[in-house]
Amino acid sequence: MKVNLTGLFNRITNGQGSNDVGELIGQYILPILIATRYLFGLSLFLWIFIHKWRRRHFSVYENIENFLLDNNINPIRYEYREVKKMTKGFKVKLGEGGFGSVYKGKLQSGLDVAVKMLSISKDNGQDFVNEVATLGRIHHVNVVGLIGYCVEGKKRGLIYEYMPNGSLDKFLFSKEGIVPLSYEKIYEISLGISHGIAYLHRDCDVQILHFDIKPHNILLDDNFTPKVSDFGLAKLYPTKDKSIILTAIRGTLGYMAPELFYKNVGGVSHKADVYSFGMLLMEMASRRKNSDPHAEHSSQNYFPFWIHDQFTEDKDIDMEGASEMDKILIRKMFIVALWCIQLKPCDRPTMSKVVEMIEGKTESLEIPPKPSFYPHEMLEHGGTINSDEISWSDSTSYNMSVDKNMANHSYSE
Repeated sequence: MKVNLTGLFNRITNGQGSNDVGELIGQYILPILIATRYLFGLSLFLWIFIHKWRRRHFSVYENIENFLLDNNINPIRYEYREVKKMTKGFKVKLGEGGFGSVYKGKLQSGLDVAVKMLSISKDNGQDFVNEVATLGRIHHVNVVGLIGYCVEGKKRGLIYEYMPNGSLDKFLFSKEGIVPLSYEKIYEISLGISHGIAYLHRDCDVQILHFDIKPHNILLDDNFTPKVSDFGLAKLYPTKDKSIILTAIRGTLGYMAPELFYKNVGGVSHKADVYSFGMLLMEMASRRKNSDPHAEHSSQNYFPFWIHDQFTEDKDIDMEGASEMDKILIRKMFIVALWCIQLKPCDRPTMSKVVEMIEGKTESLEIPPKPSFYPHEMLEHGGTINSDEISWSDSTSYNMSVDKNMANHSYSE
């Protein structure tokens, strides 16, 4: 229905049709005012929402800056265009995973670097904060060095020293075209890794727990010097803290300590890294995955159990291509690994003790009790161990929330 607004306005101004004033206000002015108020409210809401989102989005990076300033930590901050230039437009990809992608780059000084560009994660950038905060304060020959970082909008990058020999896993598990490392070199690498972890636990101004020790996170330089890397799940604690409280399960299946699952095993502490190192050391000595459902003999499905049985039955362990000297080193590594993977944290050595054991004489090492997966209470009450549960070969790192009432249970992804 069309209405003559001009005629209506003329009647009102000439004093005619007083009822028309109400008609004008009710049908036209009031809706316009309501619509204007609605649009203003909507605009204000959108502005507040965007403002809060931006503050939340960028606060994590402000925290990084403040942390670096307050603690005198000075990795170099690079602009995204500089990162793009040093990688020649992200031309050479070294690897990729759930975290993002790694590219080879070169600084203006000529130094080769590895650039990790992180994908957008749901953790509000916490992994990025952990990595910068942790590596920014560390200087050790067996821990990878952080050279710089990039924060620009949603783009986040970490610039490390370049490790030309890549990660340890490709040398442990058969891959075409890879020359296997000698047992002597594997032993030297294991000693270097133990020194690196011991440094994190004891020799920093804070205690650094890695929570994700595994072959993939051990990098090798051109001389095969090992470097502990990937501190996205790491936590920093005062050195006086003997145990800690976690609100999330951290680590990789197959390397995670039992106390991360079971309350009645013991508190979470630096001994969780000791357990992970033990599982790594077992794989280094055997050059195979600890869990292999396709093993030639079913008794070797879970290798640590089989190794312990060989020792207790005083049987020789036949390792292909191993000399007599190699067998001594391998035996030492197996025994140390078995000590490290004891069920209860209190039964495991510290990393400082592990270093001593690896450097010491094999004859002085006692065979530890046989390790187990679960608290004995589970088995005593009719619990069973399912082979599917123990075939942990997934290399994915996890950081998942923990139910405060979590007790004995198995974890699955």
